[in-house]
Amino acid sequence: MKYFWLFLCFFITTSFVAQTKIKGQIIDFDTKVPIAFATITYNNTKFNADWEGKFSVNVNDFKVPIKVNFKGYYEKITYPEPKVANITIKLVNDLNEKKAEIYTENGVNNIIKKVIENRKSNDPEKGLSSFQYKNYEYLQVTANPDSISSKIDTIYKKRFLRKPLMKLDSTNYKFKKFSEKQHLYQTEKVNLIQHNQFQNKETVLATRMAGFEQPVYEYLGLKLISYSVYENPFEILEIPVQNPISNFGRKLYNYKLIDTVKIDGRSAYRIYFEPKKLNANRLRGLLYIDTQNYAIAKAYFRIYGVVNINATYTFDYRKDTDIWFPKNRKFKVSKGNNQDDIKILGGTIKFSSDLDLTESKNATDQAYISIESTPFDIEINKPISISKPRVKIEVPQSSLKQENEYWNAFKKDTLDKRKLRTYTSIDSLSLSERIEHKVFLGRKIINGYFPVSIFDIDLRSIIKYNNFEGFRLGVGAVTNSKLSEKYKVAFYGAYGFKDDEFKYGITPSYLAHSNSETWVSASYSDDISEIAQTNFITDSRRFKIYDPRPINISTFYNNRMSSVFVESKFLPKTSSYFGVSHNQIQPLFDYTFVNDGKSYTDYTISTVQLAFQWNPFSNYMQTPMGKIEYEKRHPKFSLQLTQTLPGVLENDFTFSKIDFKTFYELPYLSGQKSSILLQTGIAFGDVPITHLYSIVPNNLNRDAILQRVTFAGKNSFETMYFNEFFSNQYASLQLKHTFNKIRLGYKINPEFTVVTRMAFGSSNDNNQHLGISYNTMEDGFFESGIECNKIYKGIGLVAFYRYGPYQLANFDDNIAIKVSYYLDLGL
Repeated sequence: MKYFWLFLCFFITTSFVAQTKIKGQIIDFDTKVPIAFATITYNNTKFNADWEGKFSVNVNDFKVPIKVNFKGYYEKITYPEPKVANITIKLVNDLNEKKAEIYTENGVNNIIKKVIENRKSNDPEKGLSSFQYKNYEYLQVTANPDSISSKIDTIYKKRFLRKPLMKLDSTNYKFKKFSEKQHLYQTEKVNLIQHNQFQNKETVLATRMAGFEQPVYEYLGLKLISYSVYENPFEILEIPVQNPISNFGRKLYNYKLIDTVKIDGRSAYRIYFEPKKLNANRLRGLLYIDTQNYAIAKAYFRIYGVVNINATYTFDYRKDTDIWFPKNRKFKVSKGNNQDDIKILGGTIKFSSDLDLTESKNATDQAYISIESTPFDIEINKPISISKPRVKIEVPQSSLKQENEYWNAFKKDTLDKRKLRTYTSIDSLSLSERIEHKVFLGRKIINGYFPVSIFDIDLRSIIKYNNFEGFRLGVGAVTNSKLSEKYKVAFYGAYGFKDDEFKYGITPSYLAHSNSETWVSASYSDDISEIAQTNFITDSRRFKIYDPRPINISTFYNNRMSSVFVESKFLPKTSSYFGVSHNQIQPLFDYTFVNDGKSYTDYTISTVQLAFQWNPFSNYMQTPMGKIEYEKRHPKFSLQLTQTLPGVLENDFTFSKIDFKTFYELPYLSGQKSSILLQTGIAFGDVPITHLYSIVPNNLNRDAILQRVTFAGKNSFETMYFNEFFSNQYASLQLKHTFNKIRLGYKINPEFTVVTRMAFGSSNDNNQHLGISYNTMEDGFFESGIECNKIYKGIGLVAFYRYGPYQLANFDDNIAIKVSYYLDLGL
């Protein structure tokens, strides 16, 4: 009996001092962004949360509050509850204190200054004369099956003007069973990274992608995050952000010295950085700075927003060079606070984002992308010869045929049984669903073709409509590589039901040099063209289900054209064109051109043309299929020179034309984007109206607004009437900003864009253009509007208003309302 009382006393005593461990996370009330290193007070004891805002506390009295303090926020007092093991504490901004900017302390500020000053000697690409290494990279789209609920739910599907439909949803159950067996997707590659004082190059030594015999080459150039922590701007998801160890970055970030730790036996400062605006979605992270040479020894980066991003960089210290060289890089992307899906490799994957400790059990909230890359066979400061230095990434044919024995050397995790099953399962799925064929087909369609045996059918030539021809039916095609790798023949034929005329053309071509994709071609066509239209011949060909502007055009000219030309990508980052053409032109409207006292109702123009498309900031990849622009960066530049040939092939006029265009697009991590299009042209000499500039008008000359409703063009002036302005020199500027989609319900998700367009022009008075009247734009043409695109299944509405010197007297005449359509091929 005495043992019973002894046990009872021990139990009661233990109960009095029992503790409950509670975990928590501190986040911003508005943005849900974690607040790092906030001060926590419990039972007169102070400690700090970690850099993710997480903490744990042993609670022995639930009547004692947990107090949280952080500069710029109101104090938060929370009482723990006995049965709640995880808590989320949301701090509210102190608006009075928020107005005062938070400054970095002088001590840590000096450390960051020394990091920036020593960047050239610490960055391996600048501090070393040369290096090369092989790199193994493994990407997977996966989910933790333990975090997915297997419950079968009852859902109610909304229906338009009808009662909701009740259904059983087994998505979570099926997803859990699937993810227990395999990953959702995976791919791996081994590449050789080379660097010397002049250039960098990546050569793919081996690659395999689940479900594909031939890889999706665009993935091999996918740069989800910068290789170097010193790179500025730092790139995340191919979007530039300001590096925290740059001079401008110091103006954007606040730094805090946490402590000093040991890495590879060397002391390192542990410094946390965050945006000076506490609720901003910019980069946050931890930097481990070597206390002796001020190099980065380890780094963690994180972004919270549309997507949540985690990146970890680790380094090895090399005594012989006093350099911290890359050791490992990990990158994880999960769904953030957006409601749209994130796409990869043509498929749609939904990623997790919940910052609260109580995780969602929905299947679509648990998937994520992770990438890990590890260098090996490292060689430093040895002579390196880089072949084909003009190509940033090279993918030789041999890299596509590596056997399983080659990949066995990179099996780092023998416990990951899902990895092998993923290849087997997705390869089988790819065969049954013909996924690889769909990707091949998608590449063709996005360029406007559909492959049939030895021909690629030209989808844009099948049916068209305009006011002159009415409906235009035709067929066009080009031979493909199944017939010959060296030769191709493009041809088309069409018939206009309104003008009752046939049009046709043929272009045989020969591949003179495969690596530079140099084609030599000859062409003959008898067709019609829009007057005063400027086409940049090096522009890429993209598929359109319809071409909206010509629908309402009535003024065309017939052009019988014979030409010989060369197209090439020989120059780095440049597409070039050189051609000679002979054009027999007959205006199909009432027009007479008076030049030097002589009248012309039809005429002959022989020209030589030189054109370039230069993308200096883009990067290119050499693949067995040819060159691919895998990093499409801006700005891009187009230059086109046209000169008539006096006295050659019965040429009637002497004139020169210079056309220039540049386009810049800036994407944001929020999903929004801004763009600028600047285009200008000048024509010298005796230029007929067919070869002047009309600056892409797209408005009908009708009285009522609704009578002018038609399809909107991509970059056309929507309030400018057809044939209203002609110029022999002009400059136009277009500014756009596109916001994120707005979800209104029942698949109605409009995307708003604000647009401003302006143009200036003038005309040469030395020539007479009889039969057609027009204005000039010396004072400037202006219009602005709002595009509400993709409201439902790609259909939208746009509205523009015309103002400035050429504003019309009637208010209604300055308004243009159009229908827009965007075709999403999912590629």
